Amino acid sequence: MRVREWQEILQDVIDRDVDPDGWRAAGGQRAGGVGEDLYLGHRKAGLYHLKTYAKNPYEVRGVGARVARKLDDEIGSYLPEKNSREGRFAVRNPEEKTPDEKEAEARAKHLGEVLKAHADAPTSGADLFDDVMEVVESPAFGPMDFDGYDRPESVSDLGETFEESEKLLTEELDDLIDEDEVGRGFQ
Repeated sequence: MRVREWQEILQDVIDRDVDPDGWRAAGGQRAGGVGEDLYLGHRKAGLYHLKTYAKNPYEVRGVGARVARKLDDEIGSYLPEKNSREGRFAVRNPEEKTPDEKEAEARAKHLGEVLKAHADAPTSGADLFDDVMEVVESPAFGPMDFDGYDRPESVSDLGETFEESEKLLTEELDDLIDEDEVGRGFQ
């Protein structure tokens, strides 16, 4: 397991050549200290664990690692089901170059058609989300179990399952927090 900057982990997720709507996630508050835990999983791409915190309102810092090469039934059971409609997440791929005017107009037209189709048909918000993510070509999106105020049981269970990586990533994040002299407040 190689610990890296959290943005490198997200770039690894972006670069994976897997079906974008096959991702699932779980996240919430860290077990101890400031920050959040996030697990991103895909049946073929494996499981990634990120630990992040807000150094200030404009800067997020963190670490992460790939903790499993693929999701088996046990690991996958900690993440929401693929057809879950509770919460949703998406990863945005920053474009290296701005699309030209013609391409931007084509994307906008396609997005308008998707929105019109959903306005005219009885679909769910999750279906709309999935269709919009496909139009904007999100490299990873799907259901998410997240609690911004607590630690979901699924995140605690994953932390226990990957106890060694939990400990290592916690130490690395705590070092970042100490280095930034943040403690429990923004710098």
